[in-house]
Amino acid sequence: MERMLCRICHRGPDDSGVYVCQEPPVQLGNRRLSILDLTPAGHMPMSTPAGDLHVTHNGEIYNYVELRDDLERRGHSFQSMTDTEVLLHGYEEWGDDLLGRLDGMFAFALWDERERRLLIARDRFGVKPLYWAETSRGLVFASEVKALLACSDITAEPDFAALHAYLSFLWVPGPETMFRSVKKLMPAHVLEWTPGGGVSVRRYWRPQFAVGPVTNEIALRDGLAAILERAVKRQMRSDVPVGVLLSGGLDSSGLLALASRVAREPVASYTIKFRDEDRRLEQSSDDAAFAQRMAQQCGSTHHEIEVSPDIVRLLPKIIWHLDEPVADPAAIVTWLISEEAATDVKVLLSGQGADEVFAGYRVHAMPTLAHGLRFVPASVRRRLLPSLLACLPAMKDSVPGVHPGLILAAHRHLGKIVKGLDYSPEEEYVFHRSYYTEGEQRALYSQGMLAIVGEERAWTRHLEHFRDCPDADFLNRMLYVDWMTFLPELNLAYSDKLSMAASIEARVPYLDNEVVDYMERVPVALKLKWPTSKYLLRECLRGLVPDDIIRRRKAGFGAPIRTWLRRDLVGMVDDLLGPETIQKRGLFDCAAIRRLIDDDRSGRADNTYRIWALLTLELWMQTFLDAPAS
Repeated sequence: MERMLCRICHRGPDDSGVYVCQEPPVQLGNRRLSILDLTPAGHMPMSTPAGDLHVTHNGEIYNYVELRDDLERRGHSFQSMTDTEVLLHGYEEWGDDLLGRLDGMFAFALWDERERRLLIARDRFGVKPLYWAETSRGLVFASEVKALLACSDITAEPDFAALHAYLSFLWVPGPETMFRSVKKLMPAHVLEWTPGGGVSVRRYWRPQFAVGPVTNEIALRDGLAAILERAVKRQMRSDVPVGVLLSGGLDSSGLLALASRVAREPVASYTIKFRDEDRRLEQSSDDAAFAQRMAQQCGSTHHEIEVSPDIVRLLPKIIWHLDEPVADPAAIVTWLISEEAATDVKVLLSGQGADEVFAGYRVHAMPTLAHGLRFVPASVRRRLLPSLLACLPAMKDSVPGVHPGLILAAHRHLGKIVKGLDYSPEEEYVFHRSYYTEGEQRALYSQGMLAIVGEERAWTRHLEHFRDCPDADFLNRMLYVDWMTFLPELNLAYSDKLSMAASIEARVPYLDNEVVDYMERVPVALKLKWPTSKYLLRECLRGLVPDDIIRRRKAGFGAPIRTWLRRDLVGMVDDLLGPETIQKRGLFDCAAIRRLIDDDRSGRADNTYRIWALLTLELWMQTFLDAPAS
């Protein structure tokens, strides 16, 4: 237990504690990041006065004030001002039904000594991570895999089916992880363990999408505005300073505007700025300029962090904190901002989740685009369109007033649409979320890896989730699959891991229960009103956010990895993805990997994320498989 807690001390540098039950043998440990009630009364694991219930908790229960008031009216007495104590008394009052009453981001384990049962629960969207494994000695669980690897009977062995999925998506779909013996507890699930009875896992919440036409757009817009303000106010409850992670886009600008309305003092805002020469090949315009203007409008205490990081030294550190390979450069940005913000605040509001709730990704609009292109004869689609698209990269420096990275992005996205036209709607969605066709990906593998993977498909989990909600509108079905895959495994995963690496808690108001429940009932015509994504959110924030930010196209909150791969990381790529390393691993075909790299450097193809994923994978194997004790 001490080794496990030591591995995650960055998640809770303020306090540490252990509870031990001798029979049956149960141990709960906690590293605390003090946010509510900074006194010793907030120490965890926390127990009831009778000593029959014990809980260890990571995260925040945003409606703890309302739940506490209800419980006090029912006769419960509280010893602290924490949200954690609400879990104990709420379980006393409502049992397992407590889970349906919680609005928050949480992973907690509650040991009921009377009933001799352990409940381990994760929030609706998996904002907070939770990993578990069964060993010869019983059940172990933790917020990070590296804590589980501190247990001597858990070995760091790769799951090759998970590796196959990782290369396709840049992350591993749950409940599997890249470690063969470790599972994720899925969002909105609870695990129950009893001595002698073992482990059972069940779901405690499912979304309920309504179907119907638009009734009153103005009323729906005003209703959303009121709900968003309440959600931000709830999520700013804290006994320590709260800031806003400001990218300059719609989502974070809206958060800053709302936070500034409900806060008594100027809110701290943080944004990152890369040098112009570094971001030339990326699609985004100058995010920092938009962030600066938004900060001035809101009167926030603004911190602009201009960086040119030593990426060769930083990348292994990022991968250590991620636990699993997650090949999104936004993790680096999250770390750089969190490290800077940690000198002033302990909590950052983040715009994560807005695209998944309000329909903000290009993939959500692609069925409409693809529908139009399907009227083009197949022979034209397969011959003429690819030839026309192939001309775009050569034009990147010759279109006046157009950022080169934007032309390259258009080439990538339009090419993906053309390639996906022969798939079913569900498969088309998954294809747009992936980075290879099945054939392209298998062409990278060695004969040994092909034998291991066999007929395994990377898309299996996504298609299973589509079958969970067959009667919903297709846009809502896509959003649901996002909620079960892309959101928890990519965006929320790196956001939590890299903010907590700097001992910062990242909160996500757009995933507040009240916001999500409301948007489930909103007609899809007000989520995506062609060609406007996140239509209702944009209308809701009109007047709070400048019009040019309202109209901004979607751009990822990323880092200039195209420049890094062609400049700073050339030596690392040639070494770690060179013939000697590739042959030693035995997973890939050396010639295929070299072609991938050469085509990217020559401009014949944009293989940036494919190379980034391979580089991340090799560093992950060095970190967790080759030297797991370091």
